[in-house]
Amino acid sequence: MATFKALCERTGHAVPTTRTVRTASGGFHLYFTAPSGVRLGNTAGRLGKRIDTRAWGGYVVAPGSVTYAGAYAVVVDVPPVPLPDWLYARLMLRQSSRGRMAPPSSVRASSYATAGFNAEITSVRAAPEGERNATLLRAARALGRFIAWGDLPRNQVEEALQLAGEDVGLSPRSCAATIRSGLNWSIARNGQRRAA
Repeated sequence: MATFKALCERTGHAVPTTRTVRTASGGFHLYFTAPSGVRLGNTAGRLGKRIDTRAWGGYVVAPGSVTYAGAYAVVVDVPPVPLPDWLYARLMLRQSSRGRMAPPSSVRASSYATAGFNAEITSVRAAPEGERNATLLRAARALGRFIAWGDLPRNQVEEALQLAGEDVGLSPRSCAATIRSGLNWSIARNGQRRAA
């Protein structure tokens, strides 16, 4: 909450008064209504350290829920207000500038590698709830061979998969672990490409 308050101060805005829930770990969820016709994605740490947003494809634990860490409770019991314009603008700017990864720019990337890259990123973005982590793992394993063969740079593949995973609601830590595991597995099994 301190980081969000600092963000509000830096941008010259008051902290919005809206439905607010205290989480079991002592954090807060602020609820807003989305602008009509807008499909915002999920973010993790993009607005500031420990500030995550959940929208299309994301979820939060509802107030009244009890976990091993404690209960989720409403602390400001008012209806959610519309997402403030200044916050909407920041989310849209981040979403449009980072929401889509460019295809690989490596001169070594074959059209096959580029097509594979685009197909796997698309499959992660379209993964239904309950299959997102498994889809991310399959994508990492599929793309790892292109890294092993020198067709794609690992850092670009990792970044694209990380963004796609976070955009569908996976946590940053979970995404990073799944991607690392899938890429390492695939690279170890593919080695150098043999000449035809």
